[in-house]
Amino acid sequence: MDKREKIIFRTGLTGILTNLLLAALKAVVGLAANSMAMVSDAVNNASDMLSSIITIVGAKLASRAPDKKHPLGHGRIEYISASLVAALVLYAGITVLIESVKKILHPEAVDHTVWTIVLLAVAVGAKILLGKYTQKKGREVNSGALIASGADALQDAILSGSVLLSALLYLLLDVNIEAWIGVLIALFIIRAGIGMITDAVNDLVGIRADSELSAAVKQTMLEEDGVLGVYDLLFNDYGPNKNIAAAHIEVADDMTAIRIDALTRRLQEAVYQKNGVILATVGIYASNTANDEAFRIREDVQRRVMEHEGTLQVHGFFVDPEAKQMSFDIVLDFDLKDRQALYQHLVKDIQDAYPDYNIRVTLDLDLSD
Repeated sequence: MDKREKIIFRTGLTGILTNLLLAALKAVVGLAANSMAMVSDAVNNASDMLSSIITIVGAKLASRAPDKKHPLGHGRIEYISASLVAALVLYAGITVLIESVKKILHPEAVDHTVWTIVLLAVAVGAKILLGKYTQKKGREVNSGALIASGADALQDAILSGSVLLSALLYLLLDVNIEAWIGVLIALFIIRAGIGMITDAVNDLVGIRADSELSAAVKQTMLEEDGVLGVYDLLFNDYGPNKNIAAAHIEVADDMTAIRIDALTRRLQEAVYQKNGVILATVGIYASNTANDEAFRIREDVQRRVMEHEGTLQVHGFFVDPEAKQMSFDIVLDFDLKDRQALYQHLVKDIQDAYPDYNIRVTLDLDLSD
């Protein structure tokens, strides 16, 4: 068991024991006081205990070594466990909402005591501490499941706090607002659960890379001598701490294969050391460096393409005036109503301007900022 797995295990075990104790105490006191709010809170703590178990099991499965069937490891299993935790949060919110509505429609007398107040106050404090601790450890080891569990614990502290407030009002003023507060908190928890599920699904499906990470990786690559531009930066997330990237770099057309080989190896080492990203593939674009006619054509083509709204970038441009060959990539905005129509219009426009050329235009994707 490595250090990361040990931290997740210890943190998850702390959550299990804490929630087991709170669930048992709240269930006993809630049933004795005829308080459905406390019983619902106990059920919620029980679901948190289950989420901690799922977190530990998920981390254990995700840490398994790569094999022939899964050569990049099993790290994405943690995203599945995070989605299960999020589903439990949503379930708890719906359960609390149903029970609160039942109490509004069919109010019942409750029997809170000083011990009820003490228990709820301790529960609020324990949940706040557990939530902060779990989120801190989750950020330390980059565990989405732990961070989700920590957020759930903090939301539970708000829920327990609302029950505590309603108990105080009932004892001091004989006012019962327990069910109404339960409805408000339940809606808050449901909203949070939906957000957590969305995040987990995004991790599994794959989303646009973080703009700061993209900018940092590009800057690292541009700092290497010989790199004229960085394009098509693509990230593949195979679990926490396993971000694999690919990119195209633009280099001078007179750079030899030996120099390119040395450059790509330096890039891979620099990106991993500075950004923690595995640069698995480096593609090459050759840039015309000693041909005035090629430079003029490039400037003209870029002007023609970029004057159209929705065109984000032209890159990978190379032209051979003698062989009458021209190739480049264009990146179009995803928000365009018809990207294919604009692409075809641009290709026709360039072909009409250079009828003697064999032109190859690639419609590229807007992969990163």
